Amino acid sequence: MRIFLISIILSSIFLQSDSQEVDLHDDFLENFQGRKSEFFHYGSTGKKVGWKWNSGKTSSETADSKVLSFKIHPKEEAGAGKGPEIISRKFTHFGSYSARLKVPDPREIQPNVGAVVGYFTYHMDKEKGLSEIDFEWLLADPEVVYMGTWTGESGKLKRVGRTINLAKGIIYATEYREDHTKTREKLTGSSQNFPELIEAIEGFDASAQFHTYGFDWQPDRIRWWMLHPTTADTVVLWDYKGERGIPQHPSKYRMNFWHTNNWSVETNSKSLEKPKERFELEVDWLGYRAF
Repeated sequence: MRIFLISIILSSIFLQSDSQEVDLHDDFLENFQGRKSEFFHYGSTGKKVGWKWNSGKTSSETADSKVLSFKIHPKEEAGAGKGPEIISRKFTHFGSYSARLKVPDPREIQPNVGAVVGYFTYHMDKEKGLSEIDFEWLLADPEVVYMGTWTGESGKLKRVGRTINLAKGIIYATEYREDHTKTREKLTGSSQNFPELIEAIEGFDASAQFHTYGFDWQPDRIRWWMLHPTTADTVVLWDYKGERGIPQHPSKYRMNFWHTNNWSVETNSKSLEKPKERFELEVDWLGYRAF
């Protein structure tokens, strides 16, 4: 009991210290009604053209709804951050994150496209290392969802991650890895690999309609989830409570869309081509509630 109380006190001191170092967002919901956002700024490092992003665009779902539109540039270089990206103006920390979005469907035009939609937090601190939590979709197969974290110092990053085919109810991998040491370890046990099975969501396709996704970030736990497209029940995709891989310091809240030439989707090893069209991502809203 004494050890537990000491742990709680130390955690409280740590959180107070971290919060004093950075300017943190309060709770917010950004629904992209206008051209400018109170909570996000545009942060692409790639080609400077205005059509790559548009806040306040009419949604393809309903004429009376506005969205954030990201379009990928066919001549863009490969790399995260090169395509359109928004970044929170302040830091965010432990809390509940959620988004409603629809990824592009390039399969009729370009089935082997190499393109990634990222919904995530990211901040590299010189002393504390990387704090990243992510959802990712590779457009070549919108049935597959990637989720996980990155921690550690630059050049020695550590990953805990899970890859799921939601339409088929397949968990391809739940693992810990260190690319610099070529470490790859399957995660097992209830604290690292829950749920062990995923029920298929019939007809799931991240590009067919808007879906709501989210993650709850706590000091000792991260839970990735989505709302079932038919019942609106919360579907837990991964509830991770392992000892490795949970970021502890504040981060920036982000959304991006970019070309990859070295990461193919799980189901199609050829999906590395540079995009041929201005494929469009639509984001209905982004929410954050601090714990």
